[in-house]
Amino acid sequence: MTSDTHVTSVPSPEMPDWEKRFRAPRVGLPEWAEDAPDRSLFVSNATGTYELYAWDRATGAQRQATDRPNGTTDGTLSPDGEWIWWFSDTDGDEFGTWVRQPFAGGPDEPATPGLAPSYPAGLAIGRDGTAVVGRSTDEDGTTIHVVRPDGSAPAVIYRHRESAGVGDLSRDGTLIAIEHTEHGDAMHSALRVVTLDGTTVAELDDSKGGTEELGLGVLGFAPVAGDTRLLVGHQRRGRWEPMVWDVATGAEEELAIELPGDVGAEWYPDGSALLVHHGFEARSELWRYDLTARGLVRVDTPPGSVSGATARPDGTVEYQWSSAAEPSAIRSTAGGVVLDPPGFRPPGSVAVEDVWVQGPGGRIHALAQRPVGHGDGPFPTIFEVHGGPTWHDSDAFAATPAAWLDHGFAVVRVNYRGSTGYGREWTDALKHRVGLIELEDIAAVREWAVGSGLADPQRLVLSGGSWGGYLTLLGLGTQPDAWAVGLAAVPVADYVTAYHDEMEALKSLDRTLFGGTPEEVPERFEASSPLTYVDAVKAPVHIAAGVNDPRCPIRQIDNYVERLAARGAVHEVYRYDAGHGSLVVEERIKQVRMDLEFALKHLPA
Repeated sequence: MTSDTHVTSVPSPEMPDWEKRFRAPRVGLPEWAEDAPDRSLFVSNATGTYELYAWDRATGAQRQATDRPNGTTDGTLSPDGEWIWWFSDTDGDEFGTWVRQPFAGGPDEPATPGLAPSYPAGLAIGRDGTAVVGRSTDEDGTTIHVVRPDGSAPAVIYRHRESAGVGDLSRDGTLIAIEHTEHGDAMHSALRVVTLDGTTVAELDDSKGGTEELGLGVLGFAPVAGDTRLLVGHQRRGRWEPMVWDVATGAEEELAIELPGDVGAEWYPDGSALLVHHGFEARSELWRYDLTARGLVRVDTPPGSVSGATARPDGTVEYQWSSAAEPSAIRSTAGGVVLDPPGFRPPGSVAVEDVWVQGPGGRIHALAQRPVGHGDGPFPTIFEVHGGPTWHDSDAFAATPAAWLDHGFAVVRVNYRGSTGYGREWTDALKHRVGLIELEDIAAVREWAVGSGLADPQRLVLSGGSWGGYLTLLGLGTQPDAWAVGLAAVPVADYVTAYHDEMEALKSLDRTLFGGTPEEVPERFEASSPLTYVDAVKAPVHIAAGVNDPRCPIRQIDNYVERLAARGAVHEVYRYDAGHGSLVVEERIKQVRMDLEFALKHLPA
């Protein structure tokens, strides 16, 4: 890091391990410029706030590129490596514009002059400086613009009320791949390829106009000039897997990659092979798929989770790896650590145990951790519920669960219906009684946790952020006798108000989940809204909310809190000046400390 970067190199002796894990400097997987692979961009918390850093591999020089009170993580490099693009919003509200600065340093300048602030909906940068910019606003829905380097006015080439986004720009800059949901199903996108003037070249829609729950995703154009092959993710066999679609001829080549679980992929830089990302039962691994020999070769990675990977021009693979017990590292198949964060390495934690429980919708996979040095149990137990909702918990290092383990809690994380990684039907079940089916799965795992002797039934904590915070509040109201304490961060609390106040892309998702708007299907929103059950809540509840959050806006949380306060329910609310979470390390520590203190205060001895 540069000399002006403040780094805590040695933690104080009195600092507890759980705080060290948050404060330890860490780095993300470096992105490299396609035509200048020695120029890289990565995210680090070295200053105490997550910001973007430029790294010249040829000289070893590293430079902090952004410096904002609430942090910056959304950025990319131009293909020639000359420019760093980053998204500039206001205090985490996700509403803003793209700016850029020279890779070697210099003042920021508007990258897309002529475009008003918006929510981002994808970005692709061409080799001639042309940019394809996706925007989303409440007024216009999604628009996609071509911004030329000659300073001419941006041209609108796509517009629709439903959500869409820029997928990729072909290497020669002539074709744009767009993911869209014009058919009204925000969970299953269709694809359209257009020229820079918006003329349609090819279309692919596995949903058949929204009549089938099959989605497609853009994985990237072939990295070869003039090559019209597009790598696409599809769900035709009940899971995500890749295929190659030649948008010029219409030919589709489904790849026989017979691995269980979900499969993603990206191109090797010469276009001869794919780097395959395979996720199965909360772990992940990498493979190389040769497009000529049609064969898979394992890329050696340790057991655990690979959160990101990239193939370099020399054929090596760099990847970010961790496990629940071992902190993250950026490694290379060439050997060794690629990018070492400055300062001290965080303490490790406890390995996860796999738990399989039969639930009302099938086998449920959960991850359990037992505290070390606190006896044999049963333990006070926190159910950490993941957000998304289309996401999943994995065998990866996380500072928050480790903090609870340090305090003598068992930790249980449930990959409920709606989670990814267990097939399309498991994920799509989310739409059939929103929130309530997830809680059925959590309840089934809770019964296992108590019955197995892991969890003390009188000291159960339900906790989560975002969708996990929503499920926490909904669970406290619909299962009031099951939980002793609730901890909800940036939750949906009043679903009707949340719908009307949230960003437009999430309105589209909610219409898909519920089958309409609150006015069209009021009974569904009522059945799935925590506000409906607020008067049944018995457990003390702590709520943390970002006042600039466009995803779970503050007004709907205030409505819920007012109902708690009206009947004197035990609760505390913490409002902080950021958006959907914080990129400031001390703020994260503050919130975890609040949750720990609240739980320890209110749990029975």
